[in-house]
Amino acid sequence: MTNIRDIAKLAGVSVTTVSRVLNNHPYVSEEKRDAVLRAIQMSNYKRNINAVNLSRGKTFLIGVVLPFSNHPYFGMLVKGIANEALKTNYKLLLFQTNYKENRELEALDMLKHKLIDALIICSRETDWFILDQNISYGPIVFCENTKGKKVSSTFVDHYKSFTMALEYLYNKGYKRIGYCIGRTTGTSSKQRELAFRDFIRKHNEPFHPDYIFDQCLNFEDGEHVVKRIKNMSNPPSALLVTSDQVAAGIVTCCRNQNILIPEDLAIIGFDNEPIAKLMNITTMEIPLEEMGEKLFQQAISSEEVSHVEISVNLIERQTV
Repeated sequence: MTNIRDIAKLAGVSVTTVSRVLNNHPYVSEEKRDAVLRAIQMSNYKRNINAVNLSRGKTFLIGVVLPFSNHPYFGMLVKGIANEALKTNYKLLLFQTNYKENRELEALDMLKHKLIDALIICSRETDWFILDQNISYGPIVFCENTKGKKVSSTFVDHYKSFTMALEYLYNKGYKRIGYCIGRTTGTSSKQRELAFRDFIRKHNEPFHPDYIFDQCLNFEDGEHVVKRIKNMSNPPSALLVTSDQVAAGIVTCCRNQNILIPEDLAIIGFDNEPIAKLMNITTMEIPLEEMGEKLFQQAISSEEVSHVEISVNLIERQTV
């Protein structure tokens, strides 16, 4: 490939002069500028943008770590991030991890070697012990509460929102309450579990471990939940479902099997996705696009570490 030294030799000028022409520097004579431009045209020279960006200390690339690219929750987050990236001429590099720690470490390694300017971690498997070792390499922004850490975050208080939904169901007369969750590990899952245990302790309700359904990620998982409920002698009368997709699957399966909603089983979803609006599912609205926008702004900000809590609203519809 032709480089600027070749251009300089062909034009009969110095490498510095070629660099000045490429960067539109004003202090170059017209004669030398024309010679360089002719040499560029003759050699079909293509500028190495990566090298230019690295020389300036910026790649204009932001890494985004997410477990699944096809899940609506993360899709809406990325939409908000991408909208802001478009406004500021940044590009995104997506790392789909499937919650594999080695894939998260690959993203951190790219930050370490300055191949990206910052990293947004939407959900993670990696322990804080390892993350703390990488904070000095560049901005890392989290979609979880990181108060007390030297990193920025935009987050939802999952303890608070889960408690709000549980109390709403209880005040509506539902006592046998369970919940569906994507995974039992992870910061948000632990906050929700704590909220649930504190709730049943407060109201002196018995703890039913079989009322907790994990690995609930997609529409099809709703069918598995309904199958388990039908085999219970004392099933839950209400469910908090941490994904509107799963909630929609439960509602659809119940209707097909003549299980009345909300008379036999009340449902509250999360996120207020379009499917929840279409199927009139009561849900906890999380403004995911707004969260994505805030995450990106924090990633490129030169200001101090910041923490932004996003409010969650209960949207009442027909499943409670």
